[in-house]
Amino acid sequence: MAASGRGLCKAVAASPFPAWRRDNTEARGGLKPEYDAVVIGAGHNGLVAAAYLQRLGVNTAVFERRHVIGGAAVTEEIIPGFKFSRASYLLSLLRPQIYTDLELKKHGLRLHLRNPYSFTPMLEEGAGSKVPRCLLLGTDMAENQKQIAQFSQKDAQVFPKYEEFMHRLALAIDPLLDAAPVDMAAFQHGSLLQRMRSLSTLKPLLKAGRILGAQLPRYYEVLTAPITKVLDQWFESEPLKATLATDAVIGAMTSPHTPGSGYVLLHHVMGGLEGMQGAWGYVQGGMGALSDAIASSATTHGASIFTEKTVAKVQVNSEGCVQGVVLEDGTEVRSKMVLSNTSPQITFLKLTPQDEEDFRRERLRDLPEQRKKAASLGPWTSEAFHGAFSFQEWLPEEFLERISQLDTRSPVTKINVAVDRLPSFLAAPNAPRGQPLPHHQCSIHLNCEDTLLLHQAFEDAMDGLPSHRPVIELCIPSSLDPTLAPPGCHVVSLFTQYMPYTLAGGKAWDEQERDAYADRVFDCIEVYAPGFKDSVVGRDILTPPDLERIFGLPGGNIFHCAMSLDQLYFARPVPLHSGYRCPLQGLYLCGSGAHPGGGVMGAAGRNAAHVAFRDLKSM
Repeated sequence: MAASGRGLCKAVAASPFPAWRRDNTEARGGLKPEYDAVVIGAGHNGLVAAAYLQRLGVNTAVFERRHVIGGAAVTEEIIPGFKFSRASYLLSLLRPQIYTDLELKKHGLRLHLRNPYSFTPMLEEGAGSKVPRCLLLGTDMAENQKQIAQFSQKDAQVFPKYEEFMHRLALAIDPLLDAAPVDMAAFQHGSLLQRMRSLSTLKPLLKAGRILGAQLPRYYEVLTAPITKVLDQWFESEPLKATLATDAVIGAMTSPHTPGSGYVLLHHVMGGLEGMQGAWGYVQGGMGALSDAIASSATTHGASIFTEKTVAKVQVNSEGCVQGVVLEDGTEVRSKMVLSNTSPQITFLKLTPQDEEDFRRERLRDLPEQRKKAASLGPWTSEAFHGAFSFQEWLPEEFLERISQLDTRSPVTKINVAVDRLPSFLAAPNAPRGQPLPHHQCSIHLNCEDTLLLHQAFEDAMDGLPSHRPVIELCIPSSLDPTLAPPGCHVVSLFTQYMPYTLAGGKAWDEQERDAYADRVFDCIEVYAPGFKDSVVGRDILTPPDLERIFGLPGGNIFHCAMSLDQLYFARPVPLHSGYRCPLQGLYLCGSGAHPGGGVMGAAGRNAAHVAFRDLKSM
């Protein structure tokens, strides 16, 4: 997958162990047999959960199967001298409370905010000697209107109203992100005390309703309708509509014509950085520097983080309560609770007992010696397992079936590219000395001049084919952060879609197929920026199966499961088992498969930690 290239630039030396890991190894003195809490997976949500728990006095250990922490928020030097945000590559959704509570700036987090932030070049082959037009959007509304007016005066006039409309919707959704979903199970089956406590979960919903007020029906349409229908009500120019629509489909196996694609757009515009609503930025040192800052905050307060420690099984006692984990090397680690940052599928279909025999083997470990022999000779009996719950009582078959049916389809192939110079676009040629220009810091949208192009790319994938003309989001983080590449060189992130997990005819992805698709993407870029292919030093190609294998993303889905309306809020991961608690007492989901879903926001980790801590106090 990774090609080392032509060796045009010298490698940059890097410390093999970040400061958090060196300090933690020295301070913690190795693995202990028991902790108050164990977190499975050192993705950013798992690290956030560990940091909050440890700050609350809960002795916490994190086990990561890879050699590096961060999950999908990781920096890796795939090509010597070039440091890539190998999977996730932009920051905006990180919750402000986390930034403040965990003192991430103190722990080394540095951000490069982008302005302008969006660049859509046109091809306009019939323009003759004229430079093709482009759409450049940023924080200056007057300049945005000037840019949009190239394509439609009407759209330029209405754009501020559209932005205000979407901002209000984002403001209403915001409180829902920082709280557990409404606890429907407690309302229906809980004790009087539990029902009273669950009333507090209604507050964010009521607040959202008050903000939206009489406009609620219009906002409901944004969440449920195809984004094309929503945008058609506001605008007439295709370059603007297609540019906005990319946020409605990015990372999702949906078309702009798919009902509910409006929520995906909202999910990508409701963030902000350093008090600037909707801002997106690059993390200095790559996304792994964010994970390192969170880890540093956690370990400073006493958390232990272990890499290359794969959790093989969650241990469950005869009463259906979690009592720790078993590592791949057979080491047992006891804990009062386990928080899983892995996907719901891995958590429930791989790490927990799956059938009666599996359950039986787990329970034999808990029985006194004189009863183990009797229990091992035949079927379980009420006498041998007096007082124990049956397997189905605490891990229902219907629950497992729903987990196995989660929509995890992913359209994404991520390509990380090392180049020896900046791409020069026909619509915005490079400066004489080749220094970065404002548009180089943007999300650069290619094959996005018309929403029809997005839909056609989607239809290709539905036929089991890589998109003939892929939708490409091109970012150059080294345009603002020169620490990522040698002098004069740059790292380029290509987030491309649509891509089927399995090719037509059941054909598997192999090196030839990967290279053929990457070549197609590079051919598309070459049309907009001649000379791009000749600038390439090396590349790293990650198809959906690669994203699944390396980062544990089911189906390659960056959100763990689709951000569709049937898999959100109190239906995430499944109805009646939403939020963070699970059928197994003491097991919590704290990753993107839990509310409020994917993106580098940390909300699932923070919320899960608070829910788990409240439960721990009541034990």
